[in-house]
Amino acid sequence: MRTKFLPRLVAGKALVTAALLALAVPGVAYANTVGVTVKTPGATAGPATTFSEISTHADCSSGLASGGGINQAIGTGTSSNGNHVNGTGPSPDGSTEYTGSTGVVGTDNTHWLGIGGSGGAVNSSFSSTPYAVCFTSNLINHTQTVMNKAAGPTSSSTPLAVTATCPANTVLLGGGARTTPADVGSLKPIASFPTFNNSAHDYGLKAAADGDSNPDSWTAVGYNGGGGGTTNTTYAYAICSGSGINVGGVTVKVHYSEVSGPTSATTGQTVTVGCGNDGKLVSGGAAISGGSVTTTDFTGPGSGGDHLNGSFPSDNSGNPVGDGTTSAAYWTAYTHTGGAGSPNTYSDVWALCANDGV
Repeated sequence: MRTKFLPRLVAGKALVTAALLALAVPGVAYANTVGVTVKTPGATAGPATTFSEISTHADCSSGLASGGGINQAIGTGTSSNGNHVNGTGPSPDGSTEYTGSTGVVGTDNTHWLGIGGSGGAVNSSFSSTPYAVCFTSNLINHTQTVMNKAAGPTSSSTPLAVTATCPANTVLLGGGARTTPADVGSLKPIASFPTFNNSAHDYGLKAAADGDSNPDSWTAVGYNGGGGGTTNTTYAYAICSGSGINVGGVTVKVHYSEVSGPTSATTGQTVTVGCGNDGKLVSGGAAISGGSVTTTDFTGPGSGGDHLNGSFPSDNSGNPVGDGTTSAAYWTAYTHTGGAGSPNTYSDVWALCANDGV
C-alpha cells in the first residue's frame, strides 16, 4: 500500500518545492491588488467675477485618495484667457485646505479639491470639474499627506518651485499644487509633478522622467505673470503610503510626455500619457514650461500669461473619464496661453502607475 502512495507523495513534494522556488526566484510575476475608481461630481460654474476663485471637490465613497485633478471649461475668445487652475490637492473633508504648518498634515484623505481662479476677464462658460482617484490595495491600506510651502512668487514671470518629500520607507502615490491668494489674478501654479529629493534631480527642480521608478517627492511651481502681491504663497502636496507598511515590493512607475506649444496667443494644447503594462494609474501631473523639465531645472514658459486649465485622468484621446470609471489608464494635461504669443513653450504630463507586488 505504501508503494502505491509513494508517487503521489513525491509529486506533492515536487509541487511544494516548485512553489518555494517561484517565491525565491527574482522576476517571477506577482498579482497586483491595486484598484482605482475615479470619482467626479461634474462641473461647478465660475468664477463669475474677476480676481476670484471657486473651490470644488470630488469624494471617495470607498478607498483613499491617491491623487486627483481638475478640468476647466473656458469658453472662446480673449476672455477665455482669464480662467486658470489655482489648485488641485487633498482635503480632509472636501472644503478644508492644508495651508498651516508643514510636514505630515493628514492621513487617509478621501477628498480632492479642484480650485479654479480668474484673472482680469470672465465669461459665463467658466467652470471647474474635480476628479478624485480612489485607491485600494491589500498592502497599502493607509496614506499620509505631506505639505511644504514657500512665500512667493512676487516677481513677474519668475517661477517658484516647492517640493514635498515622503517620509523614509514609504512610497509616493501622487501629489498636488496650490497658490494663494486668489485676488492676485496673475498668480497660479503652472506645474505639479513627481520628482526625487536627490542631487541628480536638484532636490526637486528636475522632474521624474519617463520610465523612472519610485519617485519620493512632489514639486509644485508657482508663477506670477504680472508680478505683485505681498502674501503670495506656493504649496506642494505629496500623497505617500502610510507609516509602518512594508513597501519593499511596491513599484510606482513614471510615464512622461512633452510636446511643443501652445505658442500663439489665446490657444490651448493637450498632451496625454498612459501606464501601458506598468500597473494601475493612481495619479498624474501637468506643466506648462520652458521644456526639457526632466533633464534641466524647471524654467517658466514663454509668456507670463501662460497657465494650466487641466490635469486629469482620461482616455487615450485625452477625454476626461466619467464618474465611477475603474479602468482609467491615461493622464492628460491641458495648457493655455494668455493674450500674448509664447515662444519656446512646452506642455508636459506625467502618469504614476502602481503595482503593490502582493
